[in-house]
Amino acid sequence: MNNRMYLFVIPALAVFGTFWIWPFLKLFTYSVTDFNGFNLNYNNVGFDNFKAIFESGILFNSIGNTLIYTALLVIGGNLLALILAFALNSKIKGMAFYRSAAYIPALFSAIVIGFVWSYVYMPESGLIASIMNLFGLDGSSFNVLGDYGKALYGITLVDVWKNVGQTMIIYLAGLQTIDDSVLESAEMDGCTGWQAIRHVKIPLLAPSITINVILNVINGLKAFDYPFIMTNGGPGDSTNTLMFSIYKMAFTEQQFGKAAAFSVVSFIVIIAITAVLLVFMSKKESEME
Repeated sequence: MNNRMYLFVIPALAVFGTFWIWPFLKLFTYSVTDFNGFNLNYNNVGFDNFKAIFESGILFNSIGNTLIYTALLVIGGNLLALILAFALNSKIKGMAFYRSAAYIPALFSAIVIGFVWSYVYMPESGLIASIMNLFGLDGSSFNVLGDYGKALYGITLVDVWKNVGQTMIIYLAGLQTIDDSVLESAEMDGCTGWQAIRHVKIPLLAPSITINVILNVINGLKAFDYPFIMTNGGPGDSTNTLMFSIYKMAFTEQQFGKAAAFSVVSFIVIIAITAVLLVFMSKKESEME
């Protein structure tokens, strides 16, 4: 009877194997071919695809942009979420409304957020440019998404804004699990408000910090939505992330073989970064405890 229970796993395993494991394995096959996505009579080209993406510079540019995006998302998102969590953990009137308002952006899809912020950033007639004009400033000079040096920071800010509520909820849940007796003991020992936060609350939030950092790192490393919706990788290659570069190479340039090789390298890079970070965060969590 107990062995029959495993039969119920077969449909799920079949779907998982068909739509994830098999395509994943085929990725390695296509990475050493000149497959263009249509013609099945492709040729084996060995490691030429890997050599081409390394020599072209697109790989290092994409990795650099992705790492900057991820670092800003992790640092900015977690700091802002921590501040919000501490503020919304206090007892003030209308707390339920403020908590809901902080979480609302997380409820919308990335495509909606991307289009809305594209209009916010729009030169001359956008929200920010209109406010600048209202105060006598030149709103036409405001063009974040059209500036090579600022576009990446502009779309990262949008991602931080969208996900800060979700990150805040995890911190808020962590704060509410802290026993009041611990805080009372710290107060009796002469801890000020800041000292209680620094030496009591933040160490007790170590598991929440680990979860949020890992989630934000994964979110940053697979960034695709906002570079696609808001800038299409531009201006130039300033917002080309790993995922967007793979998409562009495969579906715009029809170089599926090279895109597969790019995906293999990206997979290795992401796994390595995530594994190292997970070990580091686990170690820091143990030290904080």
